[in-house]
Amino acid sequence: MLRYLTAGETHGKCLIAIIEGMPSNVYIDIKKINEQLELRQSGYGRGGRMKIEKDSVEILSGVRDRKTLGSPIALKIENKDWENWKHIMGDGEIIRERIVTKPRPGHADLSGSIKYDHQDIRNVLERASARETAIRVAVGSLVRQFIETFGISIMSHIVEIGPVKSSASYTDSNFKENITNSKLRCADPDAEVKMIEYIDEIKRQGDSVGGIFEVVATGLPIGLGSYVHWDRKLDAKIAAGLMSIQAIKGVEIGLGFESARLPGSKVHDEIFYSKEAGYFRKTNHAGGIEGGMSNGEPLVVRAAMKPIPTLYSPLKSVDIITKEPYEASIERSDVCAVPAASIVAEAIVAWEIACSLVEKFGGDSLQEIHNNYRSYLEQIKDK
Repeated sequence: MLRYLTAGETHGKCLIAIIEGMPSNVYIDIKKINEQLELRQSGYGRGGRMKIEKDSVEILSGVRDRKTLGSPIALKIENKDWENWKHIMGDGEIIRERIVTKPRPGHADLSGSIKYDHQDIRNVLERASARETAIRVAVGSLVRQFIETFGISIMSHIVEIGPVKSSASYTDSNFKENITNSKLRCADPDAEVKMIEYIDEIKRQGDSVGGIFEVVATGLPIGLGSYVHWDRKLDAKIAAGLMSIQAIKGVEIGLGFESARLPGSKVHDEIFYSKEAGYFRKTNHAGGIEGGMSNGEPLVVRAAMKPIPTLYSPLKSVDIITKEPYEASIERSDVCAVPAASIVAEAIVAWEIACSLVEKFGGDSLQEIHNNYRSYLEQIKDK
């Protein structure tokens, strides 16, 4: 069983994670992890902190000679901004004039302060911040190198920013190239121009903007996940993982909500068979998952991200100490973080696929899991 825990605050010393259950002998290229961390920090509309932090991961345990050992893996990302915050975030006496008492609408501030009985909202926002996703990207990028040995690849792109929609599809011949050349990870160059114009207008208003991104995973075998229990369904796990990303308010797989507006004949993917290809579909409305299991088609999942709750034209709030009305506190933030969220989502999807692979094929080493995998493919070849 794969599992991990993270710890750390947005302005603390560092972010850390411990991964348990990773099989041995998986080759780990730390450059690939750092490339994903860099992508998470990029994207048009990001805030000033991206100029301060240059995230890179340090592997503290569980990897030797660039291969996993089968023992727990410890990861660390230093917060370079710590030097500017250690007098506030350190173990010494709290600086009273830096206490945060004005909760931001749309954030964890008020509910978290009430739940954990805090008088300083900073005790909440430091952990609730999306800065925490940096270490989750590192975790997902590490296990991604495990699932890639099975021929599984993952990519993401921006579908919408505010009211502006992309018409690109992952089936387009220039799809990957357009994403690589895009400031917004948008595969539709014409839509990207309009998206950037919209972000600029929102920024001038002191506001923020959300959007929708899509993650596509190819190369999944038939049968990851299960229909027999609610907590083993692959779509349920992926949806839960994506909903755990800060500011995500909706997830859909395949046609998603659109399938509720169409008749069944326009929703379900017809099944065909040939001796050469075996079972196959000509459409992928299901997004690669049926009955909680992968069906061999590309996994296609989208998530909706609300606008960042920290606004430079702040909304009205109430001081939790005096109960007097105020404008909400302003923390350094982004105007648009949808491209960054798509990178986090890639890591989340990679993690859930890795968990399903380990659950399905078992084994303590990469070789043992691959032996089981090949045996399974041979078993189902003539089904």
